Amino acid sequence: MFFVLPSAAIFSIYILAAILPAVFLLRYIYKHDTVDKEPPGLLLSLILMGIVAALMSIVLEMIGEKILNDQVSQNDKYYKIILAFAVVAVVEEGTKFLLMKLRTWKNPNFNYSFDGIVYAVSVSLGFAAFENIKYVMNFGLSVALPRAVLAVPGHMGFAVFMGLFYGRAKLFSDLGCKGKKVLNLLASYLSAVFLHGFYDSCAMIGTTLSTAIFIAFVAAMYIIVISLIKHESHNDRRI
Repeated sequence: MFFVLPSAAIFSIYILAAILPAVFLLRYIYKHDTVDKEPPGLLLSLILMGIVAALMSIVLEMIGEKILNDQVSQNDKYYKIILAFAVVAVVEEGTKFLLMKLRTWKNPNFNYSFDGIVYAVSVSLGFAAFENIKYVMNFGLSVALPRAVLAVPGHMGFAVFMGLFYGRAKLFSDLGCKGKKVLNLLASYLSAVFLHGFYDSCAMIGTTLSTAIFIAFVAAMYIIVISLIKHESHNDRRI
């Protein structure tokens, strides 16, 4: 006799497999926010912003890919690189950055530099969790593990750089340094775009060389990101 799980139970397993990596990583970041922790309600709203960013990205990427296909042949050797940087990374990091800034820039809780990392990661993991649910539902549990160790932490890695410069931009803004504020806001967005674009380019190209570069890049990014989180948490500054 075969034991068959009810569809509701299967659905629950799929959802848990999709969201648990994001929950684990968000908890890791929250644990390192040791000074004046952010209100749970604010973090929840940022996670929801991440889901909204994912929905916006679906539409904008369709438009961007259509424009790209009208200009560049899919057989062009640079097509996947252009797609990764100019469409996927620009759109996804752009929607995340925009919604994060709208929700947090003038929020009174944004009073420590590490808060920028917490905000960026919260939005990004909301985005990643929604995206992960979509992939697991479409392709099954076989994609859950590789995405748990690559895609979801990848989104967090991009977000740590975004949040690092975002927190500094807020600090310089409150100090009245307009030029440094603008430069750090640009660095916040563009650093995430570059990392995301490079990550996706290597993954999309799919050659032996690009795969080797991808593995080295991901390993290096994880090491740097963990070091940055610990350093910024230890040296958290009031804004």
